[in-house]
Amino acid sequence: MHFWKLTNWPSLLFLGFAFFFLYTYPTLSSVKKMAAESPKSVHNFTVKDIRGNDVPLSNYNGKVLLIVNVASKCGLTQSNYKELNVLYQKYKDQGLEILAFPCNQFGKQEPGNNEEIQETVCTMFKAEFPIFDKIDVNGKNAAPLYNFLKAEKGGLFVDGIKWNFTKFLINKEGKVVERYAPITSPLKIEKDIKNLLGSS
Repeated sequence: MHFWKLTNWPSLLFLGFAFFFLYTYPTLSSVKKMAAESPKSVHNFTVKDIRGNDVPLSNYNGKVLLIVNVASKCGLTQSNYKELNVLYQKYKDQGLEILAFPCNQFGKQEPGNNEEIQETVCTMFKAEFPIFDKIDVNGKNAAPLYNFLKAEKGGLFVDGIKWNFTKFLINKEGKVVERYAPITSPLKIEKDIKNLLGSS
């Protein structure tokens, strides 16, 4: 009996490890299932508009999107809203949509509630493109859409959003094509937008 214990302990150890890995690590089928369920494009997400209504981003299938985290009291606010308005007026009929997401994570420069933000954006900055619900773009409460955007196009040194008016350009299939720094002028993106729209 003691001889059996001594000679078979490697087998028992192996069986123990086998059961451990079996129950701890996902099976090939579960890995495939998780991969199939993971978002493939921005069209897989639903967000809320400034009034709290659900907006499936699949509504924008076939559109070129420029997704921007905005703030009303930033040094970049005036120039960005002005140039975003220019791009929207020029290309909205060709299939461009600009999706603006207010965020208060950078210098607390978007302190208002949704109603106050909408009033400011529409009256002071004359924005006609859609403004969405105020969100976090970094941290544990970051909006799932922004986690996806950052994973698809990381930033310089770190993937996190560094400041207001970081911009993501999305093609008609919902794929993230490019990421632009906050200091990048919206009008400097015009050529890339035209290429995705198929404009001459």
